[in-house]
Amino acid sequence: MRWLGLTAVGFVVLAIAEIVVFILVAKAIGLLWAILIALATSAVGLWLLRREGARGWRRFRTAVNEGRPPGREGVDGVVGLLGALLLLSPGFISDAVGLLLLAPPIRAAARAGVRRAAESRISPSVAGQVFGPRFVRAKRGGTATVPPVAAEPPAPPAGPPQAIEGEIVD
Repeated sequence: MRWLGLTAVGFVVLAIAEIVVFILVAKAIGLLWAILIALATSAVGLWLLRREGARGWRRFRTAVNEGRPPGREGVDGVVGLLGALLLLSPGFISDAVGLLLLAPPIRAAARAGVRRAAESRISPSVAGQVFGPRFVRAKRGGTATVPPVAAEPPAPPAGPPQAIEGEIVD
């Protein structure tokens, strides 16, 4: 329940910041221009909401129909919809964040963050089904050795298999 209180405080602080920024922009460029810009960004947000929603759903369905894991398309759609919703909402701070979420480098970073958050909340087997296989970079402990060149393939190591430490790279 603590997160609920922090979220409410965050929304109040954001609303106050949006009002302050709107007043500062209105003083700098005039009230009429500030209102026109706010209405224009809301109209763009509404257009993008339709476009991103349709595009995200189309990509998701294509991935499902082709038998590919639909997670990447779903996460990309969610990030695009969030950017459009932020543009639709009144306020210059939310507009700036919404525009940033639509820029490809920021969108890729946000997509990776949303994916990590989703993967941390679901089981690894479900994450594999939704997002596809994970790629692992493994490194052996100690120093690297170069095996000598031999005419015949080396024999497999004797004994039980060893665990290799690694990290998920995707």
